[in-house]
Amino acid sequence: MKQQKKANVMDEREKLRKFRELDDAFAQALQQLDDPNHRLDIPTGPPVASAQSQRKEESERLFEERLETLMREYQFAPESVVALLESLTDKPGVP
Repeated sequence: MKQQKKANVMDEREKLRKFRELDDAFAQALQQLDDPNHRLDIPTGPPVASAQSQRKEESERLFEERLETLMREYQFAPESVVALLESLTDKPGVP
């Protein structure tokens, strides 16, 4: 019976110790939030693309899909499309 009581006392002490650690960490975090000169190192996800870059990517994707459809429809090889684009733009190596 005494061993159970000792184990319970130790468990309560351990719980209190952990609670104090958590409370101290929370208090420190609140102090850092109040400090305007402190830079928070909050992990964030990958950068979010701007709406303009998303529209550009969508436009490019739609253009590529339409070009591929036309190439299949008119049975153009990719090389002939590149040659056509080069002649229209005067830029060699246009993909």
